[in-house]
Amino acid sequence: MNTPNPLRNIRQDIQSMHAYAIQDSAGMVKLDAMENPFALPPELQKALGERLGTVAINRYPGARIEDLKRALARYVDLPDGCALMLGNGSDELISLLAMGCDVSGASILAPQPGFVMYAMSAQLQGLTFHGVPLTADFELDEAAMLAALREHRPTITYLAYPNNPTANLWDAAVIRRLIAEAAAFGGLVVMDEAYQPFSSRSWLEEIRAEPTANAHVLLMRTLSKFGLAGVRLGYMVGLQALVHEIDKLRPPYNVSALNAESALFALEHADVFDQQAATIRAERERLIAALADMPGVRPFPSQANMVLVRVPDAQKAFDGLKARSVLVKNVSKMHPLLGNCLRLTVGTPDENTQMIAALQSSL
Repeated sequence: MNTPNPLRNIRQDIQSMHAYAIQDSAGMVKLDAMENPFALPPELQKALGERLGTVAINRYPGARIEDLKRALARYVDLPDGCALMLGNGSDELISLLAMGCDVSGASILAPQPGFVMYAMSAQLQGLTFHGVPLTADFELDEAAMLAALREHRPTITYLAYPNNPTANLWDAAVIRRLIAEAAAFGGLVVMDEAYQPFSSRSWLEEIRAEPTANAHVLLMRTLSKFGLAGVRLGYMVGLQALVHEIDKLRPPYNVSALNAESALFALEHADVFDQQAATIRAERERLIAALADMPGVRPFPSQANMVLVRVPDAQKAFDGLKARSVLVKNVSKMHPLLGNCLRLTVGTPDENTQMIAALQSSL
């Protein structure tokens, strides 16, 4: 007697997917995941440990979640008429948006190359995803974006500001016109500001200055790049009526009491994280200058804590770096526009020095 295969209960498109790959970083200088490379100072580690020890982990998260929302609202200077919701990282917010907007004929649109979770969230929810290629220098192709918006009328359009993996900020005037086009058919636009601590601009200023033009815009951020990648906390800001509806999809207690307390502690010591971000921004410029001096190497402008760089042979350079115990991200096969490109996370000064030397030896 043949036993039925339980895998037949799993959607075929899921079985055909590749899981999100996480590289083994044991023993490596880890510069592949855009993490803040700085640990908390020892005195703050001790203070945080003592504080987390008092958290009632026998209880579900309670009022401290609301305390965290209020602290974040103060931190971002929440615009009038807007609300804020929390997610277990930005990834959960992206999933909730796809779930909430899963109506007949719905689709999701984003420039490419971009963050893989935009397309993955669409696929997992059974929505159509439309990717619009960037230009050869990784700018928005305004004509192609407008044409795609008019043809597909997507329910959600994602614009990462700055973008991953290209690390650049797109032209604000072009973004304004794309936002206006989405408004014409009632589409949502999500401005993903995962790398905001390292950027010279934020779309929150536009939302504050032009609330009517941005009434259909949601702004998403994460504390991962702030310095809390292990805490898994994202948040989204938008018009109260919009956020209220999306918040209904949030699982109860999606943010743990320990995560919330860690985030509150970090916000109380925001000056420490601001100093770390300033060091990373300075190191980014040093890294770009060093890369520009290497023959055959082209670093692209960055407003994030990563640098996209084109090398003569991405696989050879990646393997050479790895052999020298430096782990970066080989993005050369993610999209045709990324041919022979590596994505380098900006690390500590010592880590960046090691990476520069390892790349020079690998070329």
